[in-house]
Amino acid sequence: MSNNTPHTFHIPVMGLGYTIDTPLKVAKFGISSVVSIMEDHLIEEMRKVHSKRLNYKYEPISSKDIDRRSKRIKAYLNFMNDVVNEQISTLKNEDFSPNSDITKYFTMLPESAFEKSLYLKMLNTEDLTVKKVLESKLKSFIKAGSIDVNIMTKLDNQNYSGDGELLPAEYSDAKSVLKGYAESNLSSSIIFSAGMNPKLFTYCENFDDFYPDSNGEIKKKVVLKVSDYRSAVIQGKMFAKKGIWVSEFRIESGLNCGGHAFATHGFLLGPILEEFKEKRQELYDELYEICVKTLSESNRNILPLNPSLKITAQGGIGTSDEDKFLMNYYNLDGTGWGSPFLLVPESTNVDEETLKALITAKKKDFYISNSSPLGVPFNNFRGSSSEEQRMERIEKHKAGSPCYKKFLSFNTEFTEKPICTASRQFQKLKMEQVKNSELSDLRKAYEVEKIMEKECLCEGLGASAILTNDGELSHKLDAVSICPGPNTYYFKGTYKLSEMVDHIYGRLNVLNKISRPHIFINEAQLYIDYLKKELDAQLDVMSEKQQQYYQVFKENLEKGLNYYTGLLSSLKMSSKKALENTLEQIEELKNNLQAIQVRGFSVV
Repeated sequence: MSNNTPHTFHIPVMGLGYTIDTPLKVAKFGISSVVSIMEDHLIEEMRKVHSKRLNYKYEPISSKDIDRRSKRIKAYLNFMNDVVNEQISTLKNEDFSPNSDITKYFTMLPESAFEKSLYLKMLNTEDLTVKKVLESKLKSFIKAGSIDVNIMTKLDNQNYSGDGELLPAEYSDAKSVLKGYAESNLSSSIIFSAGMNPKLFTYCENFDDFYPDSNGEIKKKVVLKVSDYRSAVIQGKMFAKKGIWVSEFRIESGLNCGGHAFATHGFLLGPILEEFKEKRQELYDELYEICVKTLSESNRNILPLNPSLKITAQGGIGTSDEDKFLMNYYNLDGTGWGSPFLLVPESTNVDEETLKALITAKKKDFYISNSSPLGVPFNNFRGSSSEEQRMERIEKHKAGSPCYKKFLSFNTEFTEKPICTASRQFQKLKMEQVKNSELSDLRKAYEVEKIMEKECLCEGLGASAILTNDGELSHKLDAVSICPGPNTYYFKGTYKLSEMVDHIYGRLNVLNKISRPHIFINEAQLYIDYLKKELDAQLDVMSEKQQQYYQVFKENLEKGLNYYTGLLSSLKMSSKKALENTLEQIEELKNNLQAIQVRGFSVV
């Protein structure tokens, strides 16, 4: 991963708070993870909580400081880096006793790692002198997992001073967050997700850590989370023209993931990975040429001769066989395992109530919703306390949420200053507008339902981290929002960190009682269900542009399913029966897709 640990997987960002302190729990075992750094109030609370727990000095950063966001983020990231470095030093001084962390470190490594083979050799060595030499060598190989960070690029609101004056652009949400990371002492990666923000990308030019040093090393690497090859080329070039090398393209399934879902145009994961496989060298050569030219012209240090450009994938992976297949067939450098780690208390922050609800949930409880104020489909969970709270407010005729943090305030339909579509203020105004419109009663009811579906994510996605760490809740709001991927349904228990890692590497199967379709089948079914839902929402009328979009969406799904038929027919699966079942499922999906009509709608 980002700092080249032997592990072949990482733990992606989950919500605002579910992985906010995951590095403190897993980095010492060489496992890389991603922290959301968008919510500075939550980050400040986590620094306070963990400083107290670990006896570190804590000096609060005032909410009145106009540069508080970057300062809080820098302080928290430096704190985590210090703690992890201390953990590694402690681990290296441990004996290889059965229950020690150093033993756990090497036991969890994949069998393919050189360090693992050396560890096994040490265990089987009887000569005490040789054993000590091997132990010393093993300790020199220990590396912490990377403390990576994530920014959703579109969350870049301008901010105001306490006097209500608009602050300069560098104090906007995303730019101040970027500054906090860039000025921290971390050597890791920043993951830009959810599309392009040219102004934010350009702001990277202000920080030398994104450029090669005199040795050609890049202290802070750029990783782009993308949904297809085209977006990788476009965004990769944007950075290359600034002399910034993209160290990794992180490909995420559009719908078979947690958090916000981006269905794009019906492109399935398999065909997307195939295109990256075929054009990987072409992409590398093009970006390298542009980047080297820019660095040379700007008199900066040049890149090393063969800089690493990794291709990884994530979203819906559930078995070791799937992980190995993706890695080997598509020549990936790593995979991301997200939602399953929500069920690993050692690694993430899920409160007890939500954890129990996840374990006992039915398949229908994991669904793609319109809950996000961003207007992007959002993976939601019906068993969350936030969903219960939303329904209670509606029943009391108080739809919407109080809006304190305003990170998702983008709507200016009714106000000069942007407000959030999940806020009580917006929902009241919008519902009045709908009720006074000339829409049919059926359409009015549908539109009101859409308005009330929005929920406060700023509070809900961070609440669980506060609850599990006995922190101080913001405004005493304890309702928990959680955004697990649909793959979570197949994991029916809580697991130790070592058990989940063993599952990933095929040393243990935690799904041995659950029948689970192949990752490609699960994803394709999600896309077909999504298309059906979208068409049903049109109420028999759509624009010509919408009709063209859905028709292309359907055609791309058809191409993807045909690709899977050819791919799986030429590959070995666990058994002949498993292959036959999978091919039958693909044919069933094809029939279901063919039954969907796009052309039968009235076009306006």
